[in-house]
Amino acid sequence: QVQLVESGGGLVQAGGSLRLSCAASGRTFSSYAMGWFRQAPGKEREFVSTISWNGGSTYYADSVKGRFTISRDNAKNTVYLQMNSLKPEDTAIYYCGAFLGSRNYWGQGTQVTVSS
Repeated sequence: QVQLVESGGGLVQAGGSLRLSCAASGRTFSSYAMGWFRQAPGKEREFVSTISWNGGSTYYADSVKGRFTISRDNAKNTVYLQMNSLKPEDTAIYYCGAFLGSRNYWGQGTQVTVSS
């Protein structure tokens, strides 16, 4: 079992930056691919970014490519999402996920609000 706790959300003006963190419990964190997804009001949850177990591969949604950077520190059991040049359309609840085979775990989410 993996428990995930997100932090770092908040209110920021357009063009600003935020860094989200996701702290994971458990000794097998480094085995999991990790990802960030988001859900805006009235919309379905959508993919933002993922990172492989060793950080060697990263993927981004086209909407955030060039603005967001995912990274992980396996020694700290933590994955990060650096968000720059934020836009009002980035406003959403951001969820951290851990993925290994058929096992998926999700955090409770952290709110990001970008004002225009």
